[in-house]
Amino acid sequence: MKTLSDQQKGSLMAFVAVMFITPDSLFIRLSNVDTWGLVFYRGIIPFFSVLTGMLIIYKSNFFKMLFTSGHHGLIYIITFSITNITFVVSIQNTNVANTLVMIAMAPMLSAVLGAIFLKEMPGSKTWVAILITFFAAVYIFYDSLQLGNIYGDILGLITALGLAVGAVTIRSAKKKNLVPAAVVGKMFVALFAMFFIETYALVEQDLIIVPLMCIMCVAIPFVLVTIAPRFIPAAEVNLFFLLETIIGPVWVWMVIKEQPSIETIQGGLVIILTIAIHSFLKLKKY
Repeated sequence: MKTLSDQQKGSLMAFVAVMFITPDSLFIRLSNVDTWGLVFYRGIIPFFSVLTGMLIIYKSNFFKMLFTSGHHGLIYIITFSITNITFVVSIQNTNVANTLVMIAMAPMLSAVLGAIFLKEMPGSKTWVAILITFFAAVYIFYDSLQLGNIYGDILGLITALGLAVGAVTIRSAKKKNLVPAAVVGKMFVALFAMFFIETYALVEQDLIIVPLMCIMCVAIPFVLVTIAPRFIPAAEVNLFFLLETIIGPVWVWMVIKEQPSIETIQGGLVIILTIAIHSFLKLKKY
């Protein structure tokens, strides 16, 4: 990737990460593991798999990178852990659509935080893309939105804020590798889930689905997402994640024949076209 510009590297990493994440909702639907069991395995399996890979590649430098990440590493460990937990608890305590619309605010929050703390003001094209995709997400879930539990809604907003703070933190520490901090964050997620998990047993198809989901949809993406903001603004990284809004339901439809709503298709096409045009306009400069 040495011949690629920073914009190309960051955009490619964010895009690939989202492509790996898109089957996530399908795997969750196919799994018979309870919520906190999933949270536990989505913490512990990525923790050991990425830790092993990092130790093979970097050896003792892994710990050097972790301990020299300073306050950036500490902030990322906290936000990464909290975001992984609040997302699950939010869905448990409010309508799923409410949570997803809250998370759709992440690019907007990233842009605001980036402007305040990094003096990195997004261009007009990025702001237009953020607003269009946000309202497209609201359109997709509009019929499902309802007055849910305010506790769950607030946790959904905290999830979006956590995603934004995490991406801005990485962006502000461009010269530091915060993947070790993310690995530690996954460990804390697993430890927290242990207080609520009912059973650790994996039976039948879950013996394949859960490890596959944890490696493909969690471990690989979180490494790429932790690196991508070093190359492109945090708002642009989180913008790519709205692609899951349309591609995730498509996977579910293809495998278990759950028909996506017309709003999902229409809003999803708007999101895909907006991100494609935005990415093209940004990349054609290089």
